[in-house]
Amino acid sequence: MSNTLPDSLDPWRTVQARRVFEGTLAVAQMRRLVGLLASADGEVSYYIEFDRDAFEISYIDLKLDTSLKLICQRSMAEYSQPIRVDQRLGLIRDDSEEARLPEGYDPLLVEDGQLCVKDVIEDELILALPLVALSPGAPLEQVPVTSGPDPEDEQPPNPFAVLGQLKNSKH
Repeated sequence: MSNTLPDSLDPWRTVQARRVFEGTLAVAQMRRLVGLLASADGEVSYYIEFDRDAFEISYIDLKLDTSLKLICQRSMAEYSQPIRVDQRLGLIRDDSEEARLPEGYDPLLVEDGQLCVKDVIEDELILALPLVALSPGAPLEQVPVTSGPDPEDEQPPNPFAVLGQLKNSKH
């Protein structure tokens, strides 16, 4: 087990060696993720295991745990969103190998033989973010209802009314 996460590694050799990486990574080191957050404070705890299953499929087991600062879209206040990722990524060399992955594996394309594990962590955290950030218990804003004509009482204009007028004017 290693506490140091390398910048880049050969995933196939790492699978052969059955390496495990465990430690923490500063949120501030992930620029794409930071652009989506209210604050770059905090750390991500990670546990990453490279291995091969009974069918000889190379995979990465990825476990992430953190709390990220988001802006609630209801109250516009900052809040902490707990994020937990438990993902198995099947390593593939090209898109055609994706079909052979068993259920429960998400494909991870390794094109140039090198893998930046920090980028994988960042990608998975971005995917784990809620589509709309809403803090638990944020009050619902009441939108005032304007009074006006009831839409059911309004009749849409008849497109053939003009034809009726033309017919009546010929008589």
